[in-house]
Formats: sequence, C-alpha cells, structure tokens
Amino acid sequence: QVQLVESGGGLVQAGGSLNLSCAASGSTFSDSAMGWFRQAPGKDRDFVAAIGWSGSNSIYADSVQGRFTISRDNAKNTVYLQMNGLKPEDTAVYYCAAGKFRYGSIWDYSYNYWGQGTQVTVSS
Repeated sequence: QVQLVESGGGLVQAGGSLNLSCAASGSTFSDSAMGWFRQAPGKDRDFVAAIGWSGSNSIYADSVQGRFTISRDNAKNTVYLQMNGLKPEDTAVYYCAAGKFRYGSIWDYSYNYWGQGTQVTVSS
C-alpha cells in the first residue's frame, strides 16, 4: 500500500509561482513512475506531468510545457511540481499519483495510487 500526501497549493496571482510536493510512503516509490494530474470544477481530470522511476525521463501536457517542471527525490520519497508563469486556467485541484510501471504515462489508468489533492487557485 502506498499513501500520497500533496502540499504546497494555494492562491497566487497570474504570473506567479508555486511548488507542489507529494510525499509518498511505501518501499516501492523508487521503482515507480510518478505523475501529476489536475481537475478543474466541472471538468474531467487531466494529465499534467509525469516522471520515470529514475528521474531521467519526464513528459508534460502541451498546456504546461515550458512553464512546469516535475522532479523527484527518491531518497526523500518525494515528487515535486514547480509551476511558473501561472495562468487563471491552471486553477484546479492537483493530484499526485504513483504509477504501476517504471516509466511515466499520460493515462490515468497507468496509476494505481492517488493522493487527496491540493487546491491551486490563480487569480487574474
């Protein structure tokens, strides 16, 4: 069993930055890809970014490419999402997810553990 706890969300003005963290429990963290997804009110959950088990491979949604950076520290069992140049359309609940496989995926069915989410609100 893996438990994921996100933190770092909040209210920020457009153009600002936030750094989300996701702390994971369980011994399989370093063998699993990790992902970030988000869900805005009334919308489906969308892929944001993912990183492979070693941290050497990462993928991003087109909407955040060049603004967001995913990283991980396997010694701390933590994955991060640095978000720069935030826009009002980035407003959502952000979820951390632990993957079934070593390499990241844009598909939510590739992840078998999910955190409770952290709210990110970007004001214009």
